[in-house]
Amino acid sequence: MNFIYKYFTVLLFFFFLVSCENTSSKETIVSPYELVNVFIGTGGHGHTFPGATLPFGMVQLSPDTRLEGWDGCSGYHYTDSIIYGFSHTHLSGTGIADYCDLLIMPSQDDICFDNGFKDSIENGYSSTFKKANETASPGYYEVLLDKNNIHCKFTSTQRVGIHEYTFKNKKAAHLVIDLEHRDRLLDWKLDVTSNKEIAGSRISSSWAENQHFYFCIQTSQPFENAIYNQQSDLELRDSSKLALMFSNLNSDKLMLKVGVSTVSPENAKANLMAEATHWDFDKYKNKTQEIWTKALSKIEIEGGSDEEKKIFYTSLYHSMIAPNIISDVDGSYRGTDFNVHHSNVPVYTVFSLWDTFRATHPLFTLIEQKKTSEFLNTFLTQYQNGGQLPIWELCANYTGCMIGYHVVSVILDAYVKNISQDKAKELYQAMLHVSNREKLGIPEFNDNGYISSEDEAESVSKNLEYSYNDWCIAQMSNELNDTLNFNKYIRRAQHFKNIFNPKSGFMQPKLNGNFKFGFIPEEVNYNYTEANSWQYSFFVPHDIKGLIKLH
Repeated sequence: MNFIYKYFTVLLFFFFLVSCENTSSKETIVSPYELVNVFIGTGGHGHTFPGATLPFGMVQLSPDTRLEGWDGCSGYHYTDSIIYGFSHTHLSGTGIADYCDLLIMPSQDDICFDNGFKDSIENGYSSTFKKANETASPGYYEVLLDKNNIHCKFTSTQRVGIHEYTFKNKKAAHLVIDLEHRDRLLDWKLDVTSNKEIAGSRISSSWAENQHFYFCIQTSQPFENAIYNQQSDLELRDSSKLALMFSNLNSDKLMLKVGVSTVSPENAKANLMAEATHWDFDKYKNKTQEIWTKALSKIEIEGGSDEEKKIFYTSLYHSMIAPNIISDVDGSYRGTDFNVHHSNVPVYTVFSLWDTFRATHPLFTLIEQKKTSEFLNTFLTQYQNGGQLPIWELCANYTGCMIGYHVVSVILDAYVKNISQDKAKELYQAMLHVSNREKLGIPEFNDNGYISSEDEAESVSKNLEYSYNDWCIAQMSNELNDTLNFNKYIRRAQHFKNIFNPKSGFMQPKLNGNFKFGFIPEEVNYNYTEANSWQYSFFVPHDIKGLIKLH
């Protein structure tokens, strides 16, 4: 019996091993990189872009298919069929348009400096394209232009955009460089420095009213001629458009390396020389895939459908597109005073804190602790350079957009998770400063315990968000044993109670000390920020028990 038992035991174990081997051979392991669909969010009102970028990178090299309108904020919309060119900076998910700096477009038609938007694309340098000929993945974008069948591929390093164009038609080719694309130009420069290099600058005004962008373009093959647009739509001075002529390409392929910077063309070239040392496109692409795979693999998930996994990893991908590094390889960066500074720690930009304090930054404290430390260092440099912590900062510009001072919750959350505690006292002083500015209803909130609707727009929303922000400061005061400020800010954190109407159960606007007449809780109006009272009446994250007691 023992022999038979042992025999069957061995036999069952053998079949178990075979079964496991067969099962594993049938299963296909899909990496997080392969699960990302970069086109999610590019349609509807998503305002995302599909182009090439690295996690928190300076370059976002992507096609521009839309030049105006709210759904053109990112420069791209999935329903479009025309590409005006490929530019090197893009915003993801914002409600206001900006960036799309340094547009480049390949062509084999007669030289034209008009994009064809107002007239006809047949008479411009833009081209139609088909969705079947477009593909993208994290860090990579590819499309076939209908005009002349030009095959376009793009990838990037942190600070360098990498282009590869394949000209299938055997005729002269050229590249159009357009600095007038989208934003209003304040100043610019476009210099031919050799037969394989262009350098320049683009200072523009849009959402960021004074955005500095500098670049250096190198080509894999020499161009025979550079033709400036002599009929600029702007003031008659140096042209803001240029065509590079390639009549004798050694092969059908042409590559570009485009270094960018907020400091100078020289720094843009230094970034290029440091990060893009060869002309092997596939090598850049493979490195980009490797970086994204490592970044996305920080979270492993189990269960769920294939569609849910795609949604998850695409969302994780989108969370890593911004903030963007703004400091160069040598540590130089343009500060919020618009002067050039130096930092031994990477400095970043694009802090949409009203949108990101709830979930994105708490996620970063778990999976991007080093980056979080660098973000806090950026907050401090912005305060030291420009005199203010960021609220919605864009390329060294304080945009004045959105409400609250939610940077304080990001600082507190990082501190209690043992991140950047060495800078705590300096950041704490900046927190106190941002909460006591003489504007945006803050004085009324401090003095009266609420913001009256006749004194300040979005009064209810500001009242609630300031209450939460001040609770965060109170907790930081407690951590640093500042009893005086703890008592002050913990009282201010209770100001949400002053706009709660016990008769209606809602947070309501006040006028002359009384609740405003004609209140409709579902109405979206100037007393709330992109919401109504139904939504904002629950925004007391720091005192849920207190809110329950009010009810």
